[in-house]
Amino acid sequence: MSRRVIAAALIGALPLTLMAAPAAEAGHRPLRLIGEQIVPNFLPYEGTIVGGLSSIDYDHRTGEYALICDDRSAINPARFYTAKFTLDAKGLGPVTFTGTKPLLRPDGTPYPPLAKNDPTRPPNMQTIDPEELRVDPWTGQYVWSQEGERSAAARIDPSIREAERDGSYVRDLPIPANEKMTETTGPRQNLALEGVTFAGFGSLVVSSVEGPLLQDGPESTTTSGSLSRITVQSRFGPVLAQYAYPQEKVFAAPNPPGGFATTGVSSLLAVDQADPTRYLVMERSFVTGVGNKIRIYAIDTKGATNVAKVPSLGDAKVKPVKKRLLADLSDFKLSTVDNVEGMTWGPRLPNGERSLVLVSDNNFSATQVTQFIALAVPAERL
Repeated sequence: MSRRVIAAALIGALPLTLMAAPAAEAGHRPLRLIGEQIVPNFLPYEGTIVGGLSSIDYDHRTGEYALICDDRSAINPARFYTAKFTLDAKGLGPVTFTGTKPLLRPDGTPYPPLAKNDPTRPPNMQTIDPEELRVDPWTGQYVWSQEGERSAAARIDPSIREAERDGSYVRDLPIPANEKMTETTGPRQNLALEGVTFAGFGSLVVSSVEGPLLQDGPESTTTSGSLSRITVQSRFGPVLAQYAYPQEKVFAAPNPPGGFATTGVSSLLAVDQADPTRYLVMERSFVTGVGNKIRIYAIDTKGATNVAKVPSLGDAKVKPVKKRLLADLSDFKLSTVDNVEGMTWGPRLPNGERSLVLVSDNNFSATQVTQFIALAVPAERL
């Protein structure tokens, strides 16, 4: 059967699949830490500075990992890296970088830094804020998200783009109208499209915004959570569904009072390619004077309201996706819990475990770290 036929069958069956009853049973084995590795800060590599790694994806073709850098061409041109390391049930080996390429515009040039952006150019020629990159299971090319810009100087829509393995531009996927930036609607600054994953054996592209859209209500606080959106679309473009995702409250009050505090969805990952209803969601939080909290939730979209045509989640009665806590990184014996933003499935392990690999974005800061973490996840916990 051709890939297009498989895709059509999966897409056509999606509404029926979403009505199916959950089959997973509660498990008892805990997740366990396999290991961690810290990459030196400001590591030079092929004319670039390694840092800002905001996503990671396992490439089954090569056995390596692809990582996007969220440098907005301020230090070096916006880019991605490839890397390799050993990983088995007993340990995580040192990280070796194997390549880097700039992400390119349709005319073959690198994206400009924000300070040199030309707002008169087409959207796909303007500055970007890269966030998550996935290897296309059909083609081996890359699909990546970027957050755009909302400021007095520019209003640039977020996007999901496809690139060749050398970084060359291929196309933009359409995004829902409610995720485009207008004066009063769309994503908040730096809370736009982040999470991206393939589902349905590559026939679906599923994405998440980091925080609630302007029209969907306020951001999370220490006293209340918020609702953001997860979008399911065909890899060929059409949006099929959108779901409300209930974000947690901010986990602590800042110190001193009035300091910076934020929470949001930084990564999205399909649990099983045969089931387009189950995902892992990473909620990444930071509170001044307290630190980071990274939690990973298992979610299920079955039975959730399709909110694609709901103008405002704040004004509507909708049923959000179901979620349960899978992991809180503070529960593991890590050297630190830094600004972890990316996750991917690594090699399968013995005894029904799966390896889950995480990476942190050091923000090119001397006080933060580029951290790789490997967890073993028992299959029954999913």
